[in-house]
Amino acid sequence: MAQVNVTISGKTYRMACEDGQEDHLIGMAERLNESIELLRQRFGEIGDQRLTVMAAITMADQQSEADRRVHQIATEITSLEEARAAVVERQAQMEARVAAAIEDVAARMEALAARVSGAGANGHDQG
Repeated sequence: MAQVNVTISGKTYRMACEDGQEDHLIGMAERLNESIELLRQRFGEIGDQRLTVMAAITMADQQSEADRRVHQIATEITSLEEARAAVVERQAQMEARVAAAIEDVAARMEALAARVSGAGANGHDQG
């Protein structure tokens, strides 16, 4: 386990984290400290504990909004994937219908060619 020192509201705290997560923990502490400082500028000195709670609630609200957006985006992705699958299915059906139509036209052309050939051969025999 790694150990890092973080400073929040002028106080240093020794924190443990997983190895390799030190920079992440320091970054989160810095964001919390920035949030506290912004609230301090906005509301003045109303007490460190109160500012810390307000900052935590603000960050929790931001996380909640981010979670809501992620859920909304995931729902949109699912909807788009379903729409894509439907389009692919319609395209496959359309290709099958076109192929069937081409085969039908080819068969009719072959039949017509055979009739024309037969009529031409019959016409030569009679002439």
